[in-house]
Amino acid sequence: MGTPGGRGIPVGESTQTIDVGGVSRTFHLYRPQGLAGPAALVVMMHGGFGTGDQAERDYNWDTEADGGHFLVAYPDGQGRAWNAGSCCGEPQRTNLDDVGFITAMVSDIERQLPIDPARVYATGMSNGAMMALRLGCQSDTFAAIAPVAGTLLTDCSRARPTSVLQIHGTADDRVPYNGGPGKAFAVNGNPRVDGPSVESVNATWRSIDGCGPPNSTTAGDVTTQVAGCPNGRTVELISVAGAGHQWPGGVPKPVLQQLVGLPAPSTALNATDTIWHFFTRNHR
Repeated sequence: MGTPGGRGIPVGESTQTIDVGGVSRTFHLYRPQGLAGPAALVVMMHGGFGTGDQAERDYNWDTEADGGHFLVAYPDGQGRAWNAGSCCGEPQRTNLDDVGFITAMVSDIERQLPIDPARVYATGMSNGAMMALRLGCQSDTFAAIAPVAGTLLTDCSRARPTSVLQIHGTADDRVPYNGGPGKAFAVNGNPRVDGPSVESVNATWRSIDGCGPPNSTTAGDVTTQVAGCPNGRTVELISVAGAGHQWPGGVPKPVLQQLVGLPAPSTALNATDTIWHFFTRNHR
């Protein structure tokens, strides 16, 4: 557990453990230098087979936090996966309460450091993106969510209006842009994602938020759809033409990419910078 009041929380990265429902869970917390006053918090969830440490290395959120003066939490999924509904891995098979874990983690951080409850955000990659969508559907903690390369695999009928930014490559073969079954992530054929299209997930959130029709603009390989919604919220979709299952602007991993058959991250968009600027425009 952390140190109450935050004075014992070092600048930089620290690893912490909390007990949730009798299960020991870990997360990494990044605290930039010069943090003053109630700060925004971004929860960054790794993809399937990943870890919080891997997400911290690969998606450049620490650098973004240094410039934006906010906190970043990198939780670790149990068995390197999240229970995002009908996916993924052991957490899904055992119906692990990952919504409870993430909300408990946020509360734990709030006990340690001054957090602005109106500026708590969730983002994630792949299975982590699916978890971000589940959090948007089934918790009241987050002012905005930003899933990257994910789809909606859980009940969202009781969601409260929340600003949403989706980022997705049109050539994603693991979580297909047009929905349906994707290519298996592992050689044994599991897990295999089968969910709705990216456009239909965006339409679901426009309905939840009571938004107007989206306006679309294209610049190079990047198409952005923005729908205005009541109370200053927005529901947005950024499609990256030709991009596969990836975090655009992330750190290339040539050996791993070749091993699992994934393309190098697109350089047409810096997803981390784009998401942070989206978050800064949205608060409770």
